[in-house]
Amino acid sequence: MKVGRIVANIETPDVAAAKRFYQDVLGLDLLMDMGWIATYGSQNKMTIQVSFMAQGGSGTPVPDLSIEVDDVDAALDAMKSAGFTIEYGPADEPWGVRRFFVRDPFGRLVNILSHR
Repeated sequence: MKVGRIVANIETPDVAAAKRFYQDVLGLDLLMDMGWIATYGSQNKMTIQVSFMAQGGSGTPVPDLSIEVDDVDAALDAMKSAGFTIEYGPADEPWGVRRFFVRDPFGRLVNILSHR
């Protein structure tokens, strides 16, 4: 057996609210929309990962999602411009990432990061 993909599922009564955060700001593609489910992602091949954490590093809470971007500072500026509150960072972490935490429209804590 080989795992083909891992999908994070976020429960919400307002599926359309994901568009502004995940598509408009982060630039993900809308891959599927059936009204009751909207799936955002990328046509690019991505690696499969799932993390299990006792804490979020540097004394932070465990984020619900981690999203790696090519330019964390551009993502930070876009989140601020869109009115999303930054809850942590930006920070250059000792394990080699630059990151910040932001809440999505559903209250999920999202770790936006780039490797240095």
